Amino acid sequence: MDFPKRFANLPVATWPRLRGLLDAVQPGGDPINMTIGDPQHPMPPFLAEAMASQIAGFGGYPNNDGSPALLDAIARWLNRRYGVTVATSEIMALNGTREGLYNAAMALCPETKNGQVPVILTPNPFYQVYAVAALSVGAEPVYLPATADTGHLPDFEAVPADVLDRTAIAYICSPANPQGAVASEDYWRTLIGLAEKHDFKIFADECYSEIWRDTPPVGALQVAQAMGADPDRVVIFHSLSKRSNLAGLRSGFCASGPRNMAAIRSLRAYAGAPLPGPVQAVSALVWDDEDHVAASRALYVEKFEIADRILGNVPGYASPEAGFFLWLPVDDGETAALDLWAKTGVRTLPGAYLSREISGFNPGAHYIRVALCGPKDDVERGLTRLRDTLYQ
Repeated sequence: MDFPKRFANLPVATWPRLRGLLDAVQPGGDPINMTIGDPQHPMPPFLAEAMASQIAGFGGYPNNDGSPALLDAIARWLNRRYGVTVATSEIMALNGTREGLYNAAMALCPETKNGQVPVILTPNPFYQVYAVAALSVGAEPVYLPATADTGHLPDFEAVPADVLDRTAIAYICSPANPQGAVASEDYWRTLIGLAEKHDFKIFADECYSEIWRDTPPVGALQVAQAMGADPDRVVIFHSLSKRSNLAGLRSGFCASGPRNMAAIRSLRAYAGAPLPGPVQAVSALVWDDEDHVAASRALYVEKFEIADRILGNVPGYASPEAGFFLWLPVDDGETAALDLWAKTGVRTLPGAYLSREISGFNPGAHYIRVALCGPKDDVERGLTRLRDTLYQ
């Protein structure tokens, strides 16, 4: 029996790989899990009652693109948050943004670009669905190092012109996972200008946009509209997972220009998995409420202040602008994560598990990712153990 070879060279996925590293070793203290970005702040207080009132909706097929109420709520949020006007026909509800980030490439990546195999650019380190999407459409993934030297965002201006001419899609995450770096307005303008010049699309993964410390991150669509760029130049992806502590709801959306969204919606009609009706109904309420978002963000700010206090004197420590991860320098990420688990019970993620080695260089190899999603007491205890184990 033959099997496809397009995925044969994928590394072991992040979480099985981490279990393989740590699970055979007994923790050296009461376990504190600081690996996965699983929000643990309170859900919106009205959610349970709202979901209960919609329970009958599980008996019917849901709207494939998103109910009018949900799309209206998302359009209102985009206008409030970014000052942009987006027609509801240019928004589609997603069953989690991972689905959207994958299927948008399926819908929008051409078979060739200027007569050659298309390129899909991705930051390195990165959310792993970007690479799998590139392989699925027969594109060449090109990994751009996002290091301290580049401000922890990919340097698209350094990409050779011949590669940009072959580029069909550029993935970019801002605020960045795992580093917390935020693309400035100038950064977006430069990238959008390159996309206009070389005719490629930007997939802006903005799922961490509502977890910030001082200033709300500028958005890709916000800058594109101000520039007068082609409306189909940028596709944005957002989620309630991080914004509203609802990762299990699997509720997000994408938005773009009319031609992009027509293609994405067309594919969804054949191959998509729409959100259940009750989930769509409560999601509309959640997008319309900002009080729970502000309360959650304040908790993250407190935890970043704890991190700054505990780790501020660690050489190379950088206090992130946004998101809820620390990207901490170590000699070797796997060794540090294993040592920390065996000695203290603090569970972290080696940075190499989020990145690819290219020409002998893995930009995540000398880092660990630490999630600040748990209660403040756990964060303080976990970071104290981490500091005393890895940085003394």
